Amino acid sequence: QVQLVESGGGLVQPGGSLRLSCAASGRIFSLYVMAWYRQAPGKQRELVAGITSGGSTDYGDSVKGRFTISRGNAENTVDLQMNTLKPEDTAVYSCYVQCRTVLGVRNDYWGQGTQVTVSS
Repeated sequence: QVQLVESGGGLVQPGGSLRLSCAASGRIFSLYVMAWYRQAPGKQRELVAGITSGGSTDYGDSVKGRFTISRGNAENTVDLQMNTLKPEDTAVYSCYVQCRTVLGVRNDYWGQGTQVTVSS
């Protein structure tokens, strides 16, 4: 089993910054993708940013140039630096991992989500 622990959400004023972190633990053999998704009330879940084991990154169109995803210093961690936040960035942000466990099972895992609210 794989567990994801997210941190860093909260309330911030428009134009401000937040940093989200996600740590994956458990019986991980190979970690292929770490990503952040978000879902606002009444909207579909959307990709915010993702990073592969090789370091390739992908961003949702609405966050390009403002958000940066990177692998954390600790093993199996990922950070999301969010700058110039806008009210429309308000959502529940969830960490996503695709990995292979030590039992050879390739699967997707999700964190419980952390609330980000951008408001004055």
